[in-house]
Amino acid sequence: MALIELNDVSKTYDLGEVKVHALRQTTLNIEQGEYVALIGPSGSGKSTLMNTLGCLDRPTTGSYILDGEEVVDMTLDQRAHIRNKKLGFVFQNFNLLSRTSAEENVELPLLYSKGVTPRQRREKARELLGLVGLGDRLDHHPAQLSGGQQQRVAIARALVNEPPILMGDEPTGNLDTKTSREVIELLEKLNEERKLTIILVTHDQEVARNARRTIVLRDGNVVCDTENFSEALESLHSYPVDE
Repeated sequence: MALIELNDVSKTYDLGEVKVHALRQTTLNIEQGEYVALIGPSGSGKSTLMNTLGCLDRPTTGSYILDGEEVVDMTLDQRAHIRNKKLGFVFQNFNLLSRTSAEENVELPLLYSKGVTPRQRREKARELLGLVGLGDRLDHHPAQLSGGQQQRVAIARALVNEPPILMGDEPTGNLDTKTSREVIELLEKLNEERKLTIILVTHDQEVARNARRTIVLRDGNVVCDTENFSEALESLHSYPVDE
């Protein structure tokens, strides 16, 4: 059984007189340890697919099985629980709490985990900050960190519950080229050494190129699903990735 199984999943937004088909019948599997990039022009459905995979939005039709559990029939609380347990999220704007230290930011998701003591939270946060190269920045607040360092804190926070999946929504969008490369190298290391499943939405072709599988969306449809990045680019020939 694949870690992620989508079967005929669609998402339609009812705006009264207009129905927007953001995602059309999509069937795909993602195995444990894959590194996947979702790309496509603006309005293609990649964000909708990401929100569906991240259990942030419920599909209109179809089945979504995440690590053996059917997500579509879950309540809001059940979806929140599976997000906390199975998924880590990294965003373009880092989403760190400005008045708390790097260590405290990383500890945050563990506050919702029963049976974890303050000492265990602190030890886990320090371990992960060391893993992402910030073992000497434990007490620094976000304003005292560079953009790349803030994103590393966000990655450590996303991993603190040991989820099998890390999801990134334009994780390098606010970083310069050099820093972006460093963050991508960190993600590659996590994928290779920890067998972490990584799914990224990106408009940056250099970021997408580093994934081992590329899924191209257009008009709510998956138009290409390939391990050949040149093939993925070809499918975007007349539809450049949105900037």
